Amino acid sequence: MPKFPADPRLKGLYDLASRDGIDIRPTLLRVLTDLYVQKPLHTLEEERQFVELATGLIDAVDPTTRAIVAATLRDYAATPPPVWRKLSAEPPPPRNEDLCELFFAAPSEERRLILVNLVGRRAATPHAAPDTLARLEASALQRNPSEFTRTLRPALGVSAQLALRIVQDSSGEPLVVALKALGMPPAALQRVLLFLDPAIGQSVRRVHELAQLFDELSADAAAQMLAIWRAASPARKALHEPVTVDDERRSARSFANPQARRVNPAREPMSRKSQQS
Repeated sequence: MPKFPADPRLKGLYDLASRDGIDIRPTLLRVLTDLYVQKPLHTLEEERQFVELATGLIDAVDPTTRAIVAATLRDYAATPPPVWRKLSAEPPPPRNEDLCELFFAAPSEERRLILVNLVGRRAATPHAAPDTLARLEASALQRNPSEFTRTLRPALGVSAQLALRIVQDSSGEPLVVALKALGMPPAALQRVLLFLDPAIGQSVRRVHELAQLFDELSADAAAQMLAIWRAASPARKALHEPVTVDDERRSARSFANPQARRVNPAREPMSRKSQQS
């Protein structure tokens, strides 16, 4: 590993670096970059150290970290050219599973950067039918997340687990991406945000931020993220796949109740009816 500059603010990272099993490279690159841009000018030695460290770390970090560092340096006039060249080099394409987990694990600011950096990946725009969008809005207005998830899952073409993860995400960005990809109108999106999840709907600031993200997000980027979700967690061809705990409990109650398992007389085989007559 290259020699670190003697900066007391990095002592905690140095301590972590000495421990086995802890990858501090993404955090270290971001901290080094933040420290570097705090000064308008640098000595030749400071620039040399930053170039050595940054170019060595860029190849080892994830696409989200690269995007964050690039955004930090974009408006900094003293960015060393070797660092720009390294950031501009095309990294190995991450797997869909990795991109999916990166998005859900990232905080709100980093999720926006991930969506911005999806430009250039091709994906079909999967707009939903008007009646599907109407059912989604109606279930949200009724504060029925289970019905909302049941309608959302086939519209997106993802697994039940991922559909539930999108709906239950407390920050709301996955839901915004999903509804943008399906072509929901902005006014309907705002009503969904206000009623579907109380944790989001009770925060005027959060609803405003998500509505702004919806307006700024391109339909192409939303479709690209949906394509990543579908590849990472495709819909299963099962006869029944519960999407909530309530569904599982309801199934268990039906099995325990003999009345719920009686055969509908209208569907009894003709041979049995003939025997009874």
